[in-house]
Amino acid sequence: MREMKSFLSLSTSSSATVFHFRPLMAKLQCRTFQNYPASHLPIGTTCRNYMQCSQIKLKKDRLSFIISINHSQSLTNGGSMSMSSAINSHLSPGSLLNYWSFNNGNTLTSLESGVFAKRLFSTASRGSNNKNQNVGGFSKHWKKPKASGAAHDKDETNTNSRISASKDVDAVTSTETAVGDAKLGSAVSRTRNKKSKVNETEKKESKSKKNKGEASFTAVSEKAAGAKSMTTTSQLKKSLPSKSGQVAARASQKKATEEMPNGSTKQQSNKKNGNSSIKRTTKKAVNGSAEKQKPQKIGKLQPFAQGKLKSLYPSAGKCVVVVESVTKAKVIQGYLGDMYEVLPSYGHVRDLAARSGSVRPDDDFSIVWEVPSAAWTHLNSIKVALSGAKILILASDPDREGEAIAWHIVEMLQQQDALRQDLTVARVVFHEITETSIKNALQAPRGIDVNLVHAYLARRALDYLIGFNISPLLWRKLPGCQSAGRVQSAALSLLCDREMEIDEFNSQEYWTIGAKLKKQEQDSLVNAHLTHFDSKKLNQFSISSDTEAKDMEQKINSADFQVVGSKKTKTHRNPPTPYITSTLQQDAANKLDFATSYTMKVAQKLYEGVQLSDGKATGLITYLRTDGLHISDEAVGNIRSLIIERYGQDFASKGPRKYFRKVKNAQEAHEAIRPTNIHLLPSMLVGVLDEDSLKLYTLIWSRTVACQMEPVTIEQVQVDIGNAGKSIVFRSSCSRVEFPGYQAVYEDVEAGAVRYKESDALNRQEAFGILDSLKTGDSLYLGEADMKQHFTEPPPRYSEGSLVKKLEELGIGRPSTYASTLKVLKDRNYVTVKNRVLHPEFRGRMVSAFLSHHFTEVTDYSFTADMETELDNVSAGLTDWKGLLKDYWTRFQLYCSRTESVHIHQVEKMLERTYDRFLFGSLPDKSRTCPSCMEGTLIFKVSRFGAGYFIGCDQHPNCKYIAKTLYGDDEKEETPQSSSVDEPKLLGVHPTSNEKVLLKNGPYGYYVQLGEDRKGYAPKRSSVSHIKDVGAITHEVALNLLRYPLTLGDHPKDGYPVMIKLGKGGYTVKHRRTMASVPKNLKPEKITMEKALELLSGKNVSHSGRPKSKPKVEEAVEAM
Repeated sequence: MREMKSFLSLSTSSSATVFHFRPLMAKLQCRTFQNYPASHLPIGTTCRNYMQCSQIKLKKDRLSFIISINHSQSLTNGGSMSMSSAINSHLSPGSLLNYWSFNNGNTLTSLESGVFAKRLFSTASRGSNNKNQNVGGFSKHWKKPKASGAAHDKDETNTNSRISASKDVDAVTSTETAVGDAKLGSAVSRTRNKKSKVNETEKKESKSKKNKGEASFTAVSEKAAGAKSMTTTSQLKKSLPSKSGQVAARASQKKATEEMPNGSTKQQSNKKNGNSSIKRTTKKAVNGSAEKQKPQKIGKLQPFAQGKLKSLYPSAGKCVVVVESVTKAKVIQGYLGDMYEVLPSYGHVRDLAARSGSVRPDDDFSIVWEVPSAAWTHLNSIKVALSGAKILILASDPDREGEAIAWHIVEMLQQQDALRQDLTVARVVFHEITETSIKNALQAPRGIDVNLVHAYLARRALDYLIGFNISPLLWRKLPGCQSAGRVQSAALSLLCDREMEIDEFNSQEYWTIGAKLKKQEQDSLVNAHLTHFDSKKLNQFSISSDTEAKDMEQKINSADFQVVGSKKTKTHRNPPTPYITSTLQQDAANKLDFATSYTMKVAQKLYEGVQLSDGKATGLITYLRTDGLHISDEAVGNIRSLIIERYGQDFASKGPRKYFRKVKNAQEAHEAIRPTNIHLLPSMLVGVLDEDSLKLYTLIWSRTVACQMEPVTIEQVQVDIGNAGKSIVFRSSCSRVEFPGYQAVYEDVEAGAVRYKESDALNRQEAFGILDSLKTGDSLYLGEADMKQHFTEPPPRYSEGSLVKKLEELGIGRPSTYASTLKVLKDRNYVTVKNRVLHPEFRGRMVSAFLSHHFTEVTDYSFTADMETELDNVSAGLTDWKGLLKDYWTRFQLYCSRTESVHIHQVEKMLERTYDRFLFGSLPDKSRTCPSCMEGTLIFKVSRFGAGYFIGCDQHPNCKYIAKTLYGDDEKEETPQSSSVDEPKLLGVHPTSNEKVLLKNGPYGYYVQLGEDRKGYAPKRSSVSHIKDVGAITHEVALNLLRYPLTLGDHPKDGYPVMIKLGKGGYTVKHRRTMASVPKNLKPEKITMEKALELLSGKNVSHSGRPKSKPKVEEAVEAM
């Protein structure tokens, strides 16, 4: 369809005017027609073959698309042309797509949305190869559909590659819950029951009679079409074996398709009558065994509600409201009463299957879903509740995930035939859980936002494709490295790049000189710092040595000083913006020491609501996942009234303050995070909330009040003090708060849980008074000069708060992903938190280097941010989600194929070059010559079996020297050691060999060693990292540790040894690749062979070594 996309035109018989269809094609988003295997119109023409036509029909097996001209006059004479289009389907009644009217200037003057309101998505059958079968031309004076059908059948007689439409009509029940080229909510199963087909046809016939004459283009009655369609289906079933029968069947099927009614009368009737109910006709699956079928492809999802739905509050009948959590359900149930039954879905009712092949790029990005066992219980509860209900209200969260949950629920309920024909399905959203907000939301229902669902599908598919293709490569090339992801890898790259900056940083020495001066003997001292010397302004590195500093000090001590200038200024510090997700996480981390995931957990509790002391339940804050800074006018009014009442008119801003985002890719879809009731003070929630919840609520309450207050007014004084020639100048400055402004809220008793002082300098009233009293020409006496040595420091490592801020600035990730991204990095042991600072582990640094070297786009900040922009465009309906996936997948496949051929030795060399200083910088004399054989070179190696990494001799196996081990094969979680000792520490001598038993500290913790280091000899070592107090290690303990690894005997089944090993996490029993942890209450010396075999056959076992690649097996998830 590429040719049609680039140029399509119609000409009328009465004029040579050529009417171009570019606006039409843009409306229909015809770029998705490129899935068809052949073109449909002649190239480089203006459709002259169809100059007399009043209809152009584009048809493909199940769907046919018709453009017809109702009234045609000369456009040059001021006439107009009205056009309509429709989609006919063999599986459901046709429906009006759109209506266009063009004036003399060939412009679109009116548009009425039909079922497919925004974009036409369609997918051709893979077996269709006839390039002409999808275009039909119809004469302007054509009277009988039969003639046109017959003419078209003649052309089709010569076609040998047509696939019978009966395959679509007579499809068996799918055994795989997959998303396909179906309307939103359409059931996967299709019927073979002829009786139900006849009943459905009779209903169509009755409806068609009532709406006779309302169709926007010529069509035969639904009765005739339905009868002929059923006859055709029956004939096709009987004639499939014979080739001639197939030709006849195709001809008959073609005629039935052309005679299919447009189905627009039903839509128009509903619009005229104001009936906004959604009537869905479900098809029951055929009894018997289900035959496996390819997953359906997902095309343009259809919104359930067209036009504006009627208010759902108050309700005329029983309503079932579905929310996400039990807490939310209880609170909302109390607001709505008995006519509404509020049920929780407990989050997603189905999810992307966590196995290979769940997203299939080769099958038009079809997706396989699976339903958790617990979700069936919740779905059945909803299904039972719907039996007597008139309306299903989907009230999940107002974001992409919430929209997807609503879509999944409807899909699953349709598969269970739980959505009756007379059931209305509506979507409502609210940003705070209060009675007013809930009822207002029910008065403004809508359909499911298809664009948000597409955005959800795009993100899930993209993250799946990256994760499930890179992770297996990591397992093979970097054993022990578990996974990689789109946002996760970019965040890890930030941490590792900063660590690289720290490693490569070279500190530089510099000096500063300060002085203490006073006006008279009894006056207080004035602190000042040197700014000019020898009439030159000093910079940071002007004084680079102790010698220079002492020479300057001597000249300063011999000089007389006086005030040579003073200046007083006023500045204003504006109030902070209200919280969004990222700034709340940053402040909670900095002021409350909360991890980002914990902040979101506590905020979720505040959002879902609590029961107050008066017995009423309410949500305490607005929706917590947002990047919007705006606050509703009603809320701003309430905040300002509280400020005036509590602090006075002077503290309230002169007018409502409006805030807007300035960071990359901000969406601002929701309000900022604020209390739902600003008059609900933190002190009123003491005893209702736990300590941490109260702290977070207080933080949000204080910030919300502060954002509508006056700025802080700061008065600053600056005094320059110099010698007579002004060749030596000191400067002293101080500031004080003249008007507290928004700071008043942080000094309020209500903010006691989070009270802090912004700066001690603001309250130095005494120092400010002294400087303010000094006048130009006043003499000052030098008390003392103070020299200080400094060294430049490397850039600081990221904290959780600063990393979130950096991700936000770069446009990487979204408010809902920051906490989960950090959690994954910590769970994978790529990052550890020490003193609230994120330290990338070497394993994380290896992963980052591997991805940066072989998958540059995954770790590229700008690319990741641009991808976020594209995904946001999908949410806005500006980008086709499948086109986006296809573009990325085409490039990503090349990365995967190239990396697949990389040998693990090449990866070792790449890591060795990248981290040369880190790996070999701590070796004695920084020499890489093997100290054992004196011939080999120390290199970075991956252990032959398992996930270990070490630095060893390249002459292995002739030389088995290991300089240091980075990660062991049996690595467990490292236990922190609480004390340190001077090392090496002599614990004693071995009773048999008389070798020294030493306690030493290496790059990766303490260990005990038998014998001293010497050339050609590798002493036996044993880690003591599992012992918290290393100072308590005695000679006997060390001798016991040096016994390991200890062989218990050979396994009775295969004869391989069973050993007890000592690793970082403690004792383990090992047999080949299988390891089992020894319980802490079981002493290792009491482990027998029988006990070891019992541990190895238990549940808590793990496997070392490179995982074997599993054969790809397509598993199907049964349809409901």
